[in-house]
Formats: sequence, structure tokens, C-alpha cells
Amino acid sequence: MEIPQYALSIDHEKQIFEFSICTLVTRKEEYTEMLASFNKAGFTPEICEFLYLDNSIENKFDGFKGLNLFLKQARGKYIIICHQDILMDKDNIDDLRKQLITLEKTDSNWAICGNAGAMGPNHIVYHISYPTGELMSKGKFPVKVSSLDENFILVKNSASLSLAKNLTGFHLYATDLCLNAELNGFNSYVIRFNLTHKSRGNLSPDFFEIRKELIKKYNHFFRGRWIQTTFTVFYLSGSIFSRFYGNPITLFFVRIKNSIYKKLG
Repeated sequence: MEIPQYALSIDHEKQIFEFSICTLVTRKEEYTEMLASFNKAGFTPEICEFLYLDNSIENKFDGFKGLNLFLKQARGKYIIICHQDILMDKDNIDDLRKQLITLEKTDSNWAICGNAGAMGPNHIVYHISYPTGELMSKGKFPVKVSSLDENFILVKNSASLSLAKNLTGFHLYATDLCLNAELNGFNSYVIRFNLTHKSRGNLSPDFFEIRKELIKKYNHFFRGRWIQTTFTVFYLSGSIFSRFYGNPITLFFVRIKNSIYKKLG
């Protein structure tokens, strides 16, 4: 009997643009100004698609839900997710291409990059301008980071990333995306790409609420725990002290306890 042959079907037609530029829009006039700056910097409709979600009347889409839609629908090789209040008035598309080539040579396993982020506690890096015209730059680029600022994020479409489905709001979604990338074996970077961001951001009350929920989510996910499969059992923990809990002697007593509970139940 002949064994049927199956081939993995890959949608090569999905990535028909070089860049997808995606934005949550609350002020259409500002978004129009942003689009004009992109076009002037070489991000033209021939090689780019421009996607937006309209929040101008009410917030129908928060950062997590909106970005998941962008990541799912975008047809560009690279997905740029940015604020409406940025201007491409410093570096242009060729500058970005050069940075991506450098990043690929540095680490082909990268999935996300941006113009500002953090390597760790009190170690923030950035390459960005503000309306005063002054370039703010700190870091040896490209530099690997654990989180990115949301004003400008570039995602490699082939990484097939997504954000948490159980978080909402308009803050820290870039951090969640970086964590998801790391969980899937990818890395995040800040690159030397300069643009103007009209705002330095704000810490509104909902920022701290989202921060609390994000910490709660990942504390639960990264908790120490036993994993039982149909063939083996092992203990997961990021703590060397907690991993000691997963030694065979401890497992012996855990099994006895579970056996007692089972009999009593």
C-alpha cells in the first residue's frame, strides 16, 4: 500500500509588503501627519501597507487586542507598530534597512526591535528625539533588552508572535510581547534608529493597574510546579533553591501525599 505524502502548506503570498505600519488612532489629524512623514521617509504604498484601528470616537480596541489583530492581519515582512504621535523626520527607510541588516548579522534569532527599552533594573537604553530636536542616545547598538517602549516597535512577521489574551489596556503591551518572544526562543533589541516622538509618555492610574495584572500573570506562569506527562515527571522553577524541591526524595514524599489524598477522596 502506497503511503500518502503530505507537504506543509506555507502561505508565501501573505508577506507581499516589506513593511506593515500599524497604529491605534485617536486623533486622525495627527495620524495623517504621521503618514505624511512616513511617505517622505520612503515608506511608500508600493512597498508598505498602512493599517489602523479607529479609536477616535471610543476605545474599541485596547493595546493588547488591537496589536493581536495587527500581528494576525499584517502582510509585511516586518510589522511596525507605532504611536500616532511619531514623525519620521530624522532617519529614513534606508537607515532602518541598514539597522536590520546589522541586527540580522548580530543575532539572526531576533524577533522584535525598537528605539527605546531596558536591559535590566536602572539600565534604560534609547536612540530617539523629542520636539526640542535634541537626540537622546544611550547604549551600544544593537543592544539586547528585556522590554521595549511602545512608541515604535518592529516585529519580524515570520516569528508569528502574539500578546496575552488575558491582559487589557494601553500600557506595557510591548513588555508582554518581549516576554512572549523570549518564551518562544527569540530575542528583543534596541537599534540605532532615530525619529521624533512628540510625547515622553505618562503614568496614568491605569498604568499601575496593568502593571499589577501583568506581574500577577507572569508570577503565576513562572511559579514552581511539578509537570507530569504520560512518560515522565519533573519539576520546573527558575530558583536554584526551589529546584532542590524537585529532587527524587521530595518526589517520593509528594507521591505518598497524593496517594493518601486519593484514598481519602
